[in-house]
Amino acid sequence: MNNKTGFNRLGRNASHRRALLKNLATSLIMHGKIETTQAKAKELRSFVEKLVTRARVDSVHNRRIVARVITEKDVAKKLFAEVAPRYIGRPGGYTRIVKIGQRRGDASEMVVIEFVDAAADNKKEANIAG
Repeated sequence: MNNKTGFNRLGRNASHRRALLKNLATSLIMHGKIETTQAKAKELRSFVEKLVTRARVDSVHNRRIVARVITEKDVAKKLFAEVAPRYIGRPGGYTRIVKIGQRRGDASEMVVIEFVDAAADNKKEANIAG
């Protein structure tokens, strides 16, 4: 019996929720990390990890599946060329969620979701620069 195996509806209908996740995923791939609410980040984590797993194998079939979600061509190219190759030997767990406190207006728990190796890359650049 699999109790409580559902997902968070995020207070939106299905099409609005899907559009939200597509836009958040596009922003995450484009920028490497984004700031959002904890509930959105937890839903985004599973959504993005499925895309990265697809992008690890560069085939026409996988490119078309990813293109249904990531509609910006340059972001899809970045996913296949830069993001996915970093995780070839890693069996999942491509993202990290870091709590940053509560939002001032409504006290929502805010987090930063980022790719795990992106933080290591930023530290290396900081060490080289300074």
